[in-house]
Amino acid sequence: MRTDSTKYTGFTGWIDPPDDVRPALDGDLTCGIAVVGGGMGGMAAALRLAERGQDVVLLEAEFCGYGSASRNGGQIAGAPGGDLRMLSLQSPRKMPVMARLAEHAGRYVEDLIKTHDIDCDYVANGLVWGAVSPLMMLRVRTQAAILRAFGGGGTVGSREELGLPAGFVGGMRESIGGMLNPGKLARGVRRALLASSARVFERTRVSDVRRTGGIVEITTPHGTVRADKVLLATSVYGGEWDITPKNLATPLYVIEIESEPIAPERLAALDWTSRSGIITQHQLMTHYRLTERNTIVCGVRTAQRGRTYPLPDRVPDPDVVRDMGKDLAHRFPSLSDVSIERAWGGWIGISPDWLSVAGQVGDNVFYAMACNGHGLCQVPYVTHQLADYIVDGEMSDDLAGIWSDAPKYSPSMSLLLQPFVLRAVWGLDRFNDFFNGSRTLARRALRRAGRGAS
Repeated sequence: MRTDSTKYTGFTGWIDPPDDVRPALDGDLTCGIAVVGGGMGGMAAALRLAERGQDVVLLEAEFCGYGSASRNGGQIAGAPGGDLRMLSLQSPRKMPVMARLAEHAGRYVEDLIKTHDIDCDYVANGLVWGAVSPLMMLRVRTQAAILRAFGGGGTVGSREELGLPAGFVGGMRESIGGMLNPGKLARGVRRALLASSARVFERTRVSDVRRTGGIVEITTPHGTVRADKVLLATSVYGGEWDITPKNLATPLYVIEIESEPIAPERLAALDWTSRSGIITQHQLMTHYRLTERNTIVCGVRTAQRGRTYPLPDRVPDPDVVRDMGKDLAHRFPSLSDVSIERAWGGWIGISPDWLSVAGQVGDNVFYAMACNGHGLCQVPYVTHQLADYIVDGEMSDDLAGIWSDAPKYSPSMSLLLQPFVLRAVWGLDRFNDFFNGSRTLARRALRRAGRGAS
């Protein structure tokens, strides 16, 4: 696919920035609970705390919904992400908890949409673990069996049974979830938050968080917040401060691309009848989805490691975007003449075991790390649970199952996700694509479609 006229942005391609950005903090204030970070996690926590009658302040460096909350592929997932084979060996006791938590998280976001009447183009058509070759279909079946063993669910089927586009062999559809516009979702949650009793300060970058006696002091350029308790809902950005447990999150930069609008008859020819979003079973997964504006959005495929804090603002690398466009042309050969209209990207955090984690530092600083590239539901659900725990002092079963009091975490994930390793994994995925016949299958599907049309 052509990338000569692609527009690059550091925000998102799903929506435009809001025109009612709240003023930055100017002066000192005190509060009962401060939430740092205005993504889906921070907004969900602050909204819940306001509903519980708490004196809550939220601080966001840009505007609420600016980061991963709106930059992702809009996949409402009902199952844990990552390689379940590896995770079941690495964290066997945590996997049943994560299978249950993932389903509850999917239902939570569905309820959030209904409760606040958020128009975000949600279609509950399931997320599919797609196979582009017979070998990958074997991996899908193995992963599905592991998920079932831990209490999760899904439907394994052929391409025809799941309504997947030509070029896919089959897959597994998750029992909960679907597709939406994540920018519209974040905007709707932001609207609900701004209508609540929470005090929200945007354009307010936090430079430090530290305890002074029994109070937590949060430093910003033009004022200090003193809070009895603090919830760090910053995902990967919390690594800027000493108070955050070391190695809590490893930063990766990932990219989304979107095609230009495609004629409905050309999309219909793909035979993507379910319109379900698809995530492949590559080591670095690629996801594909149709949108309400007749485009295709594709994401990840490769990841770039962040090395130092503060994490730099950046736009997608054109070479990576060209590679992603090439992949789209291979996966959907009939659309190889279509242009990539826009590309955007952002930083995500990978937890120490690639599974959601929550905990606290001392008796009044709480944190969550639930992104892992599959966290649009899990991030707000976990912080919602954290908000209730802060108020009541009692943990839900889901929160207790991922709880940690560790002052620091193993550096294993940080050591593993080195740039040369990520490049090698990308190469392994491409090697497997070449020899497992996935490109050949896609071309055969195109020829069959051509014969059918004639």
